[in-house]
Amino acid sequence: MALKIAPTSELCTSSLLGSTSGLASSGSTKFTGQKLRFGLSIKSRTKKACTRAARCSIQAPPPAWPGTAVVGEDRKVWDGPKPFSIIGSTGSIGTQTLDIVAEHPDKFKVVALAAGSNVTLLAEQVRMFKPKLVSVRNESLATELKEALADIEHKPEIVYGDEGMVEVAQHPEAVSVVTGIVGCAGLKPTVAAIEAGKDIALANKETLIAGGPFVLPLAHKHKVKILPADSEHSAIFQCIQGLPEGALRRIILTASGGAFRDWPVGKLKEVKVSDALKHPNWNMGKKITVDSATLFNKGLEVIEAHYLYGADYDNIEIVIHPQSIAHSMVETQDSSVLAQLGWPDMRLPILYTMSWPERVPCSEVTWPRLDLCKSGSLTFKAPDCVKYPSMDLAYSAGRAGGTMTGVFSSANEKAVELFIDERISYLDIFKVVEKTCDKHRNELVPRPSLEEIIHYDLWARKYAASLAQSSLEPAMV
Repeated sequence: MALKIAPTSELCTSSLLGSTSGLASSGSTKFTGQKLRFGLSIKSRTKKACTRAARCSIQAPPPAWPGTAVVGEDRKVWDGPKPFSIIGSTGSIGTQTLDIVAEHPDKFKVVALAAGSNVTLLAEQVRMFKPKLVSVRNESLATELKEALADIEHKPEIVYGDEGMVEVAQHPEAVSVVTGIVGCAGLKPTVAAIEAGKDIALANKETLIAGGPFVLPLAHKHKVKILPADSEHSAIFQCIQGLPEGALRRIILTASGGAFRDWPVGKLKEVKVSDALKHPNWNMGKKITVDSATLFNKGLEVIEAHYLYGADYDNIEIVIHPQSIAHSMVETQDSSVLAQLGWPDMRLPILYTMSWPERVPCSEVTWPRLDLCKSGSLTFKAPDCVKYPSMDLAYSAGRAGGTMTGVFSSANEKAVELFIDERISYLDIFKVVEKTCDKHRNELVPRPSLEEIIHYDLWARKYAASLAQSSLEPAMV
């Protein structure tokens, strides 16, 4: 196996400027006190220099999980298989979680499920896993589910709506809750689970990206552990096991590069929706596949890494790793770099999140072992900052903190929806996000309440949707 790393001259550089009054050397992103100004000119970016804006003066909240990752004396215990609730059971994360439960019934069991509108699949899950409580989106779907389960002997209690999701999240028998639902819809049940003292197997990005300033103090108050279920943050989490306090120096997030990693920049104006949905390594839903193409997914993960591990934005970097074998890395203070490797398979990080701090033996048939000789060369290179302007936007939003990160995420979610519906072009995704964040800068709330987080999530979606294609200046690259 050959290991290849791009020369240092090709790597993106950081602009290490003052805490509140610095001005980035390219573009016009700047800070005025606690206000962030988004004025990034896509056409002015240079290809070999990713500029990170000045640090924000807002003090970051404590990390959700201590860097030492020590198993505390207050570790929860239970008899028999570990009981879980799952929010989003019919989605990608939920179905893979249930695959793990099915393979390891001696280790895990399900006591409550929450889903949206896929009643047919949910009914199958209820028959197989026999949860005690089930929630669906609305009352009519609850009636439909009840009819679908009329012939089973042990019927679950059926609830619906936001209140139903909260009941699932707070189920008294659940020790941990898997949050697989997409968007801010997952924020309320996650908060409810934390308030009920449940550990969180975190697959819902908005919990920290939008809710971090509110969720993290709440998690500390209730002594709840937030364990990352996505591949990159699970990799980081695994790498920091056993590190002493203060040992973490840098986080290195790996990115596949998505559908357009080999496209020339000039061709991006020709992108069609079908092009963006052709991920070279992973089989995922439409939204996350487009996010991988734009690299917004990695920008969101930068913000998550800041909240999860308390790392400064200057110490979080992105590298393109086309093979998706090294899922992310950490550098320690003595310059050692630790990486977690494995085949591209989302079940592995989900399994570790569910079983931590244990390691569960798995069948080599369903969990193929990594063969480095078969995987071949592992290559790494700097992301092209002209091709991926999402990085500048993500670092700027992250440094602004407060409600800006939630607005950034929500605007992107709406922009991707507009793109998939062919209402805007691919390059306009970046413009929608930039304009929405720019509009929000004067209303940024540094320490938002849950109500303010939800308010600005809804505002960002509405404002992004209002940006008709005709109002967007062509994105120049």
